[in-house]
Amino acid sequence: MAKKKGMAREYVWLQCTECGDLNYRTSLNTKGGIPEGVKEGMKKFSPRLRKHTLHKIKRK
Repeated sequence: MAKKKGMAREYVWLQCTECGDLNYRTSLNTKGGIPEGVKEGMKKFSPRLRKHTLHKIKRK
């Protein structure tokens, strides 16, 4: 079995930019830095608004 060499992944929340809800929790690989596409945000479905909106990273 492989040994763990430390935490290379970080858990973050994705927050809707329109309504402010924290809809998704995901993990990012932070070993090589956060990719630019993820820093800008991701298009995800917002259940409250019932449409796809931009979600940005929020660290707790």
